[in-house]
Amino acid sequence: MIAAAPVVKPTVPPIEVPSGDAILSNMTLTADQAMAWMVSHSLQILIGGIGGALIVLALMAMRGVGRKLCEVQGASHWRVTIGRILVRTSTFFIITLAAELVARYAQAPPTLANTVHFFFVIATVLQATVWVRELILNLVERRAGPEEDHSSLGSAMGLIRLLVSVVLFAVALIVILDNLGVNVTGLIAGLGIGGIAIGLAAQGIFSDLFAALSILFDKPFRRGDSIQWDKITGTVETIGLKSTRIRSVTGEEVVISNTNLLSKELHNMARLRRRRISLKIGLTYQTPPDVLAKIPAIVGELVGKIGKCTLVRCGMTGFGDSTLDFVIHVDVQSDSFDVAFDAQSRFCIALLERFNNEKIDFAYPTQVSIPGPSGFEPVPPAIATAEPTPPSQG
Repeated sequence: MIAAAPVVKPTVPPIEVPSGDAILSNMTLTADQAMAWMVSHSLQILIGGIGGALIVLALMAMRGVGRKLCEVQGASHWRVTIGRILVRTSTFFIITLAAELVARYAQAPPTLANTVHFFFVIATVLQATVWVRELILNLVERRAGPEEDHSSLGSAMGLIRLLVSVVLFAVALIVILDNLGVNVTGLIAGLGIGGIAIGLAAQGIFSDLFAALSILFDKPFRRGDSIQWDKITGTVETIGLKSTRIRSVTGEEVVISNTNLLSKELHNMARLRRRRISLKIGLTYQTPPDVLAKIPAIVGELVGKIGKCTLVRCGMTGFGDSTLDFVIHVDVQSDSFDVAFDAQSRFCIALLERFNNEKIDFAYPTQVSIPGPSGFEPVPPAIATAEPTPPSQG
C-alpha cells in the first residue's frame, strides 16, 4: 500500500500589532527626521515660508475684494458672481495650499510631505466644489431673473440648491477617494443604478418638478398674471413644485399640475400692450347706401372721443338674413381688462345715442309678408317693398 501524503496546512503569519513602544519609537524617528530636515533645509524652508505667507496674504486680500464687490450697489451680475466666489474661499484651503508649497519646495521628509499632501487634496477638491457650486447657482439665479420675479418659486430654488450641492459633493467625494488610492468603480456603478431606480419610481413627481423649473427659467407667466388656459381664465396666485393655483374670474380656486399646464396652449393676458374690442352690428335693409357709407366716419369720431382708444377698421362685411352686417375693431392702449371693458361700454352707449340722433336703425330678426296669389307669404327683408305688417291670421 502506498501511504497517503500528509496534509500540510498553510501557515498564516500572525498579524503584528505594534506595541506602544514601537509607536513611540516611530514618532521619535519621525521627529528626528523632521529636526534633521529643518536643520539641513533651513534656507529652503525660509524661502518657502515667505512664499506661503505671500500666498496667504494674497488670497485673504482677494477674499476681501470679493466681499466689497458683493456690497457694491448696482454692480453687474458677473461682478457679484465673482465676488461671491472669492468670498467662499476657505481658510483651510489657504493654509493647506501654503503648507503644500513649503513642503514641496523645501523637500520635506516623506511622512510629513504625504500628510500635507493628503490634507491639500481634500481641501482643494472641496474648495473647487464650493466654487463650482457658487458659479452654477449664480447662473441659475441670473437666468431666473430678479428675486421678486421668482419669489413664488422659492421652494424650487431651494430644491435646485440642494440637488446641485448633493451632485457636486458626491463627485467631490469620489474624486477624493480616487486620489487617495481607493477603487471607486463599484461606488460609481451603485450610484448610477440607484439614480435610475429613483428616477423611474418618481417620474411623475420629477415631471412636475421639471415643469416648475421650466416655468422658473422660461417664464411663460408669473405670479399675479392674468392667463387663459383651456376653458379657464383667471389670475395666477401660487406657482409650486407640483401644481399652480389660479383664481378663476368666477371666484373659485383652480389647481392645475405644472405638467398639464404646459402641455396646452396658454394665453398670458398680462403681457398685452393693448386690448382689442371687436363688435359686430347689424343695420336694417331700409338704410340708404349713402348713410351706410358714413358709418366708418361716425364710428371713428366716437372712438376719438374715448381716451386710449384707436379705430383699427370699420366697414360693411356682408348681407345677413335680416341685417346689413358691419364689423368694428377698436384697440384700447392698455393691458387692463377693466379699462378695456369700460371703454367698450362707453363706446356702445355713444354709438347707440348717435344712431338714434341720425335715425339709423339697428336690425333685429323680422319677417315681412306681402300679398301673393294664395294670400300673404313671408319673404326676406332684402326684397320687401311694403311696410312690415303682422303676419296673416288665415
